[in-house]
Amino acid sequence: MNNEIVDITIIGGGPTGLFASFYAGMREMSVKIIDSLPQLGGQLIELYPDKYIYDVGGFPKILAKDLVANLVTQAHYAKPEILLGETAISATRDGDHFILKTDKGTHLTRTILLTAGIGAFQPRKIGLAEEVDFEEKTLHYGIKDLSLFKDKEVLVCGGGDSAVDWALMLEDIASTVSLVHRRERFTAHETSVNQLMSSKVNVLTSRAVKSIVGEDGVVREVVIAQKDSQEETLSVDHVIVNYGNISSLGAIKEWGLEMDRNSIIVNSRMETNIEGIYAAGDVTSYDGKVKLIAVGLGEAPTAINHAKAFIDPKARLQPLHSTSVFN
Repeated sequence: MNNEIVDITIIGGGPTGLFASFYAGMREMSVKIIDSLPQLGGQLIELYPDKYIYDVGGFPKILAKDLVANLVTQAHYAKPEILLGETAISATRDGDHFILKTDKGTHLTRTILLTAGIGAFQPRKIGLAEEVDFEEKTLHYGIKDLSLFKDKEVLVCGGGDSAVDWALMLEDIASTVSLVHRRERFTAHETSVNQLMSSKVNVLTSRAVKSIVGEDGVVREVVIAQKDSQEETLSVDHVIVNYGNISSLGAIKEWGLEMDRNSIIVNSRMETNIEGIYAAGDVTSYDGKVKLIAVGLGEAPTAINHAKAFIDPKARLQPLHSTSVFN
């Protein structure tokens, strides 16, 4: 057990957790960050470090890995203790602090901020028996190196923002890009869909992947089936699957938190139903919630300021602006 009691332990090292660390430093709070992944950055680094992010104020577009690098630099303002590859198991109140147990040890903390995003996640697969034969070789659930697809024939599967964004980003890198979507309508942003329809991407809607053909982990062809069972075969070097993720908060769901399916219900102060435990970012649910990085970055200071006031009732809820602190 680490006998030092920190002011706040942030569970989740994605964008919201990283910005919360910075803001806790602004409020002169001691900080610990715990994340089950081996690196900071959450989904942005784990799934699409080379994907452009468009919904953060001040950045018309920025690569996910660059945004994370900036947030990590900013987070270090609080001089947090960072524990990676560690999963939170339980949190028990003991007087003026919590005993937080993980799969690797025990930590003492006055407050807890949950910024776990969608929790532990696994990519949703196509559902073909042969899929496993090509995984981590020519079948991908995320992209970490765009150069892998240079001058290759690429098939993107999905109809959400990630699928459409990847298809557009690969348009000028791959020799050909096809996008297959099981439905007629896309769930991606309208602007992205309009751009897709005006691009060179071969868009195939109301179709599904029926089989993948190849050998030794190398995809050669993909058979696409329409709803009327009519089939067509595409020559393909790589398949990128963007069907979303199957996620779970794991042991956190057993803490007694008020939940809405896989999300934690919070009030306008980012407080959960357990005093001293806060939540922010994609892991939260409240009336009118919008799950964007920009929203999580706004929720983080709200959670931190109320955690500060919970620890020290004499502290100002509204802190000085950063321009005042750094001048």
